[in-house]
Amino acid sequence: MFGRKSTFVSAPRRRGPRDGFSETVIKVVDTIGPAVIGVRRTSRTRDLYDGAGSGVIISPDGYALTNNHVIRGAGRVEGVLHDGSVVDAEIVGADPDTDLALLRLGGRGHRAADLGDSDALRVGELSIAMGNPLGLQATVTVGVISALRRTLRGESGRLIEDVIQTDAALNPGNSGGALIDAEGAVVGVNTAIIGGAQGLCFAVPINTAKRIIPELMREGRVARGWFGIAGQTQELSRALARRLNLDAESGVLVVAVSGGGPAEAAGLRVGDVLLKLDGHRTASVDAIHKLLTRERIGKRVNLEVLRDGVIVALALNVVERPERAA
Repeated sequence: MFGRKSTFVSAPRRRGPRDGFSETVIKVVDTIGPAVIGVRRTSRTRDLYDGAGSGVIISPDGYALTNNHVIRGAGRVEGVLHDGSVVDAEIVGADPDTDLALLRLGGRGHRAADLGDSDALRVGELSIAMGNPLGLQATVTVGVISALRRTLRGESGRLIEDVIQTDAALNPGNSGGALIDAEGAVVGVNTAIIGGAQGLCFAVPINTAKRIIPELMREGRVARGWFGIAGQTQELSRALARRLNLDAESGVLVVAVSGGGPAEAAGLRVGDVLLKLDGHRTASVDAIHKLLTRERIGKRVNLEVLRDGVIVALALNVVERPERAA
């Protein structure tokens, strides 16, 4: 009897309840997963796929957010849905200044994500990223909100304000995908990683997207003000600031004035230093960009300019930025 081999069959292990963290992530993935899509584009010159990214459906009739750099220069765009089916996608509008674009997917009855409030985020709270890195569909990564109100330089040269920093891992192809909070609401559109770094990933806040979506639907682009100068940030000496009783340490040096533009009509000259616009300090070129919103188009603004050591007041009519300047 001792020479016979005995075979022991262990009873199946009964799994206990999952921890709260896992349950939260699973619930979010089940809720948002069907609204996250892959975005594929073909070249304008050849009908071959030459790029891919991610997107998130925001309405049942097929509107979807993605990054501008995902669809820039595309000849044709397709959406890869959660079930693997492929639908044609129309580019409704794009805004290089915020690196956002709006698509319209073919078909009806799409599962749409809820949009949250990115202004209510707190550093340290859970963040979940969903997208299609390197073509791996419906990939989920988890981290925390690492920092808020970062700035990121957009393709157009303007700063994207209030950018969300997260350590939820992003890779090429995640661009345009969803950054989601623990309640299952989209709080950002994943847009960038820092090459060679670990855990430094960024998303455009969803509140920024909410502001521009109506314009993209109506016009296909976002209108911004323009007054026709090229400038650079100019530091002011402390002695000059004291002498003129200035409450600024820098301004914008005018290095070029567009012929026939509003700045030329207002009398701005090369060498002027712009200090204020409607009472708001213009300490940098980015500060001017931030002030030149759609609301100022067609309006007359007051400028405070330093010229030859003297403060000069000018009035300027803001116009819509021409396409060539954009």
